[in-house]
Amino acid sequence: MNRVRIVFSGSGGQGVITAAIILAEAAVIHEGLNATQSQSYGAAARGGATRSDIIISENEINFPEVQQPNILVCLTQQAYAAYASIIRPGGILLTDSRFVETTRKVDARQIELPIYDTVMAEIGKPIVFNISVLGALLGIKPLVREESLQAVIRNRVPADFVSLNSDAFELGLNLGREHCLALA
Repeated sequence: MNRVRIVFSGSGGQGVITAAIILAEAAVIHEGLNATQSQSYGAAARGGATRSDIIISENEINFPEVQQPNILVCLTQQAYAAYASIIRPGGILLTDSRFVETTRKVDARQIELPIYDTVMAEIGKPIVFNISVLGALLGIKPLVREESLQAVIRNRVPADFVSLNSDAFELGLNLGREHCLALA
């Protein structure tokens, strides 16, 4: 991996920013890579549009904003409509099949997974949806080691919720891996 540009997008309250921070921390603290993470919010924090840019690189990062992501994660239809056109040709566009209907033709690998529905069926708590999305992304594209991400989750999440978040991460990881195996 030389440099990966990622955009997480969705709405306030979905944990988009938290997921991005966890990924960037895992890259820096546990992988020894360089990473930047920046964020922007819509007019209303909860329910408004949210975007977080992450760059992970072996080299120095001079500009923290992502213009054309290699990986775009869209968790709402609004985010998909706003950002699908910016994906770098040949990139990965990950969406949740409950919240996003992929209607555009983009020069990217479009992956629709039932992450939210799986979280609700297996765990029953939507609060860990973002961690499951992070797991799915790692199952599709191993940006950092699983242990690195789990270590940051243990550090960032209140002790009473570590097990729940670890389960959600594993659930997403398996969804991502199963998708890749189905294509092989």
